[in-house]
Amino acid sequence: MSSVESPAGLKPPRAILEGNLARACAADGVGTFILVFFGCGVVHAAALAKAQQGLFEVAVVWGIAVAVAIYATAAMSGGHINPAMTAAFALLGGFPKRNVVPYWLAQLAGAFLAAAVLHVVYGPLIASVEAAGGVVRGLPGSEITAMCYGEYFPNPEMGTDAEAFKKVTEPGAFLAEFAGTAILAIVVFALSDPSNSRGPGSGLAPVLVGLTIAALISVIAPLTQACFNPARDFGPRVFAWLAGWGPIAIPGPRGGFFTVYILAPMAGAVAGAAFFRAVLKPGYGPPGYGPPSHP
Repeated sequence: MSSVESPAGLKPPRAILEGNLARACAADGVGTFILVFFGCGVVHAAALAKAQQGLFEVAVVWGIAVAVAIYATAAMSGGHINPAMTAAFALLGGFPKRNVVPYWLAQLAGAFLAAAVLHVVYGPLIASVEAAGGVVRGLPGSEITAMCYGEYFPNPEMGTDAEAFKKVTEPGAFLAEFAGTAILAIVVFALSDPSNSRGPGSGLAPVLVGLTIAALISVIAPLTQACFNPARDFGPRVFAWLAGWGPIAIPGPRGGFFTVYILAPMAGAVAGAAFFRAVLKPGYGPPGYGPPSHP
């Protein structure tokens, strides 16, 4: 990939091509806002109002959010919307390393702002649910509402006591997030590589990335709530800390948020990208190589 090629498609991001880093960062911040607004929004709706019938409905909304965010911003920023993917593209995809920290800051800002907007919209309902359930925000057990923002292992719907904690260990949670993000990176790199003669092209790639996210959430969310994106977790988690959840948000009732929701996705994305470059990409050949997609 060239230094200006989009990780979400085949066309160069316009703002990077023009050397306008501020516009690129703004676009990726907007994309992350869209992702978190819809994604964490559906978690609010499911956890507080029982608006969804099951995990798959939540997963599908997350998948749609990813696809829409990429479609809306890829031409301008590359549609990273994820610090882990930004790191992977900087290390293994030709993305300019000098742009990494500005992208991360924009992604975190977009995620934080989306969480703040959701809290304004859902705040009264959150307070009502807490009052009805005897939940005291900031004390053990308030993960059941804090989960609308940051993430926990195990998923608080499996319980919030010592017995529930035994269901998912920190190493197990790390592995789940590492593996899920590695799979995501493999898919993103494969779909965006111009030498993949069987790839769908830039038009369908965001849809398939979204479907990959939906499938991963369906498998991993019962364990860790399925992060794969440090901005998606840390931005809303910081907001929850400020909004009264305090130590339940950071560092969390059992800690581990840094290793599971920041370090594991970062390492997983880089590992997945490295696997793609070492194992899959050599078989693609140059662009146009191989039999036609439709014999």
